[in-house]
Amino acid sequence: MKTIGLIGGMSWESSIEYYRIINQRIRELLGGTHSSKSVMVSLDFAEIEALQETGNWDEATYMIVQAAQQVEYGGADFVLICTNTMHKMASEVQSQINIPLLHIADATAEAIQNQGLNKVGLLGTLYTMEGDFYRGKLENQHNLEVVIPDNKDRQVIHQVIFEELVKGVISSESKSKYQHIIHNLVNEGAQGIILGCTEIGLLIHAEDAPVPLFDTTIIHAEAAVKEALKE
Repeated sequence: MKTIGLIGGMSWESSIEYYRIINQRIRELLGGTHSSKSVMVSLDFAEIEALQETGNWDEATYMIVQAAQQVEYGGADFVLICTNTMHKMASEVQSQINIPLLHIADATAEAIQNQGLNKVGLLGTLYTMEGDFYRGKLENQHNLEVVIPDNKDRQVIHQVIFEELVKGVISSESKSKYQHIIHNLVNEGAQGIILGCTEIGLLIHAEDAPVPLFDTTIIHAEAAVKEALKE
């Protein structure tokens, strides 16, 4: 079994889910008392959030690169950045380490294509929805058509993530808002919805939408298990 490297803490609410999903899946596949071999470096999300808000992506990149190097030095065979937004600097991180980076968008695209879909809606932070680093990868490298909410709805999605979900707050009112936004995307032709922030799956579940949901936390964690058990 390979050792999984995890860069977590962004937020720790979803990092817990990564750890739980990975270990449960390993036990399901291998049985007995098996669990994953893993190394995690967990960052202080308040520091990351401040850098995001001020647009200091260079410093944020430096912090993620440092964390990836720590994970590598700790014996990881490959690394996951346990958040969608911080894949903004994925290529810079990969260039500074000697182990593979398992990209969350690649794993998500594979899951979407396995269901035969080609047009999907994307929910996430403003950085993820509006930036090219995520949508561009899905569109240009995986030939998917990606639609995002309108400006007002993007603000709602972002606000709920940072004011509620990263703090462990789950609100029925916010769930209803998200469901309304999902229905709007479906009306625009989205055949599925990417939960493109690792906390959104804490709020929205399969039964809450009329089309398939692609929970990136689950997808990424299961991709890590597959890689860890690969011969």
